[in-house]
Amino acid sequence: MITKKGKGYPYAEDDPEKFHGISTFEMTTGNSTHSGSRTYTDVFGDTIVELAKKDDKIVAITAAMGLGTGLDKFSSLYPERFYDIGIAEQHGVTFAAALALGGLRPFVAIYSTFLQRAFDQIILDVCLQKLPVVFAADRSGIVGQDGPTHHGAFDLSYFRHIPNMVLMAPKDQNELRHMLYSAYLYECPVTIRYPRGETPGVHIDEQFKEIPLGTWEVLRSGSDAAVIACGNMVQPALSAAEGLAGEGIECSVINGRFIKPLDRELLLKIAEQTGRILTVEENTIMGGFGSGVMELLSKEGVVVPVKCLGIPDAFITHGSPKSLRNSIGLDLEGIARAIREWLKKE
Repeated sequence: MITKKGKGYPYAEDDPEKFHGISTFEMTTGNSTHSGSRTYTDVFGDTIVELAKKDDKIVAITAAMGLGTGLDKFSSLYPERFYDIGIAEQHGVTFAAALALGGLRPFVAIYSTFLQRAFDQIILDVCLQKLPVVFAADRSGIVGQDGPTHHGAFDLSYFRHIPNMVLMAPKDQNELRHMLYSAYLYECPVTIRYPRGETPGVHIDEQFKEIPLGTWEVLRSGSDAAVIACGNMVQPALSAAEGLAGEGIECSVINGRFIKPLDRELLLKIAEQTGRILTVEENTIMGGFGSGVMELLSKEGVVVPVKCLGIPDAFITHGSPKSLRNSIGLDLEGIARAIREWLKKE
């Protein structure tokens, strides 16, 4: 059987990659009516081009998602350094390991849900040998209308327990740029997971900065509870804390940008200061960021109440990202409600 994408609609037939997952568009012209705001994918695509200009050893690999992962510009500028290995994620990761052994610096851009297919290769071909391969796990967390098959709900859990792996999640597009640069400098396997969708409107630094390995960032101080959020959950956590301040509840907010390694020194400090920790992640609660926080506290013999917010132990259905996050309490209202009810119960 031979299929033809977009059959019956000329614009989709002529550009099947664009129409594979298109947003709203004008039917008579095929032109997108999307607002055009920059996405995390756009920022990744631009940043890897900047890095590639500085080092000709940087190569990019994707699995039939050149446009979807933002590598279309890279492929045009550096076709001899771009590899689309088709729908063969396992081969792509092993191929990246071989290139790294040959002295190149591979960036592997694959959607979170599809990168699961290469789990064995990530462990044995990359991490066992501690090779400097950077995994750009796009579409992490809730992705919306594509539903249960496409939500990137498990990557924090399936990456964080692998030895030699560094795992990061940016709170905004500026931090994503610095993480990509830092990952390029680290001499080990690195995964950067970021969500589908638009970025917050923050200032972009002109110069790249290396983020010290395993360091978190204190965004707000408070003594009633500490909220440690990672990735795109940082902004709603900060908004929730600011709203709670009007009710007389003062929360610290920490950008837990490193899921592995955790910031041991800062975690122990805030545990002592607040005595109550809420972790927030857009990943399954099972074995995720919150689990890592509790494991470290247990190892250190620190006994404080810890509550974890994340994706429940279920396959999340279709829906807009906003409605889905609201339904599982992963928005500013849900975070504020969790803290308010927790304090009231105690």
